[in-house]
Amino acid sequence: MYTFATRFLQLMLFLMNGRMKTVNKEKLPQNDPFIVVCTHKSWIDVVCLGIALYPIPIHFMAKKELFSKVLIKNLLTKLNAFPVDRSNPGPSVLKTPLQLLKKKQVVGIFPSGTRNSEEKALKNGAIHIASRGSVPIIPAVYVGPHTIRDLLGRK
Repeated sequence: MYTFATRFLQLMLFLMNGRMKTVNKEKLPQNDPFIVVCTHKSWIDVVCLGIALYPIPIHFMAKKELFSKVLIKNLLTKLNAFPVDRSNPGPSVLKTPLQLLKKKQVVGIFPSGTRNSEEKALKNGAIHIASRGSVPIIPAVYVGPHTIRDLLGRK
């Protein structure tokens, strides 16, 4: 499902906004796990991050509230997302990402914690997870439209 969704969304974004440019992808660790971190202003940055790293699948950390509806929970799970309880960030928050890293998977974290347009202090969970998993943190930035209107306007 991840591959299908990535390819489908890549096509949709291309039709709406043209070719997406990815810079320095060749510098990513090859065949080694890592954590990719990116700021989060809209759902578009999540999609574009997945497309930019493809064919490397990203396992996205997502707030548990998104998993409250069965259909959305099933979809998110098939798209490699896993829930995190942000209001109670105990040791269990580390368990799933550390297991994924041990299996040589890539974990995606949005340290701003929520979608917003204001500058906000970043959360430090990625640092703890990377330290415990002995993996690098790869910073990513999305520069582009954040709304459907801007996508359709090819901004």
